[in-house]
Amino acid sequence: MPAKTFDSYIEHLSADKKLRPALNCDAFTIKKKKNICLQLCASIMSQQLSTTVARVIYNRFLDLFDGKAPTPQQILDVPFDNLRSIGLSNAKTNYVRNVAEYAIEHGMEDKKLYKMSNEEVMQFLLPIKGVGKWTVEMMLMFTLGREDVFAVDDLGIQQAMIKLYKLDPTDKKALREKMLKLSQKWSPYRTLACLHLWQYKDGE
Repeated sequence: MPAKTFDSYIEHLSADKKLRPALNCDAFTIKKKKNICLQLCASIMSQQLSTTVARVIYNRFLDLFDGKAPTPQQILDVPFDNLRSIGLSNAKTNYVRNVAEYAIEHGMEDKKLYKMSNEEVMQFLLPIKGVGKWTVEMMLMFTLGREDVFAVDDLGIQQAMIKLYKLDPTDKKALREKMLKLSQKWSPYRTLACLHLWQYKDGE
């Protein structure tokens, strides 16, 4: 992201006075990552785990391939029990295999997904069993480097916005609608707003 985009995004988000307490840190950068299939597998493996544990499991996963990034076929060639033995549940093991199978059958080349819109990426990946809306949103943010994604169902984002905007969390549907409405003013930098909200929540 060019330096001028940094400046404009902080300035743009600062127009929301209630968001300003979450902006008291250095500007963030987001970049594209390569090997989307592998990144999606890693995202599934890390779900509901701490960053430290997720890193350990991912390194064990790479160790199955001598530390190198595997192809989808190489992932499928690993026996189920061997894949599960790195610390994955039965469900996650199946989900990782589902991603590899889908990549072989439908193609998951980086260039292909880089060219897709956010909605097209969502429609392309959601048919994979084990891949939900939140997972795709994380892929859009942290693998495809999209600047304008809002993870409305993320618990950390919800907690941060409840605190900053004094929102009522009892009615989940109303909370979701209010968050979506508030986030519209952050566009086209909603991903970056989310990064600040996560940091604010963790700091609190």
